[in-house]
Amino acid sequence: MNVGTFTGNIGRDCEYRAFPNGGGVLSFPLAVSAGYGDRKTTLWIRCQLFGKRAEGGLREYLNKGQQLAVSGELSMNEWTNKEGVVQHTLELSLNQVDLIGEPRDKQTPQPAKAPAQAGPVGAIDDLDSDIPF
Repeated sequence: MNVGTFTGNIGRDCEYRAFPNGGGVLSFPLAVSAGYGDRKTTLWIRCQLFGKRAEGGLREYLNKGQQLAVSGELSMNEWTNKEGVVQHTLELSLNQVDLIGEPRDKQTPQPAKAPAQAGPVGAIDDLDSDIPF
């Protein structure tokens, strides 16, 4: 089974290309964080959405900075650049796209909350008021 699931942010606005025989492809790069601490890196995955879903209204939401969860078939594309060096690109043919949050440029900062006031150590207030049911 070949299924990859990733969460990340779109690196640039999506591009739609129509095929001469009908249909089209919607593509965008997805930046996914990998590792932690000093070893934290960014993995770039080229995502592609084909068929009617590529032609639908999803395009207006796939803008730079949008956080997504995506799932699909993962493949490695090998090509040679202008200098003759072999390059590799990870590509994900999407089966599922989930919008997670607002784009970074549209997020509004939330006001900082005041720290909660703690009662004296060992004091028991009305515990029944904190029970959610």
